[in-house]
Amino acid sequence: MDISQDKKTRCPWCLATPEYIEYHDTEWGVPTHDDARHFEFLILEAAQAGLSWLTILRKRQAYKIAFADFDANIVATYGEKEINKLLLNEGIIRNRMKITAAINNAQHFLQIQKDWGSFDSYLWSFTENKVIHNNWENMQQVPARSELSDKVSADLKKRGFSFIGTTIMYAHLQAVGVINDHIVSCFRHENLQRFTQNANVMDAP
Repeated sequence: MDISQDKKTRCPWCLATPEYIEYHDTEWGVPTHDDARHFEFLILEAAQAGLSWLTILRKRQAYKIAFADFDANIVATYGEKEINKLLLNEGIIRNRMKITAAINNAQHFLQIQKDWGSFDSYLWSFTENKVIHNNWENMQQVPARSELSDKVSADLKKRGFSFIGTTIMYAHLQAVGVINDHIVSCFRHENLQRFTQNANVMDAP
């Protein structure tokens, strides 16, 4: 993507590579109401721990294949055979703890769906179906966690989830649009603020 001609101001973190720019411009911060997408980001954010998000973005397609198109119903059935296969898969992060956490979390993800009707309903209930629009002036102000991510992370842990600390959860909340952390000078901040005044807006740009 050639951004030299569009004259748009973006969050500085995305400027390093075309992959980052594409993700920033089209996905990051857009409210998600699809359970498969929620499950995808739970897996990817946990996989990122200790690594860069770019590393995970470049492995995203391999994760999609390895984790059955991010179908929690299928991943929840994975056993030792599948774990050993995943540990040999060079397309993903071959970390047993992260892999087993994904399977464990799939099982508890299904329980939340049963209890709440959807994982989406559960997650958005923490903000009463409203997007939190922050107004950071620079990336140094953007936190790695918040009271909200502390609360959600703690609740998920009580429900049996693993590898779901508050930092991972904050990144998830940013990714799925519960939190709009684009800096105020970024063109996406205003876009999302205008079109996502509540989480029920499904067609945010």
